[in-house]
Amino acid sequence: MTDLTDPKWMYAKAIAFLLIGILTFVLLLLPQGLWARMGLQLLMIWAFARAYYFAFYVIEHYVDSTYRFSGLLHFVRYAIRGRVGE
Repeated sequence: MTDLTDPKWMYAKAIAFLLIGILTFVLLLLPQGLWARMGLQLLMIWAFARAYYFAFYVIEHYVDSTYRFSGLLHFVRYAIRGRVGE
């Protein structure tokens, strides 16, 4: 298997991490047992950490080496402006 190099697929992967994090957060609002709750919390932390890593490392080192940003809102503006995949 080769490394992921297409920026569009990298963004798709980051969106998948965000969706996993959001879904597990919503599932944590429902009643469940201790082990299920712990598993969901671990999954949520992992997914959001991977999305955060994408925003601050993958973009700068693999997608757009000329771009620097200072926070998540700055990254969101960057992504919305249409520089995705360019």
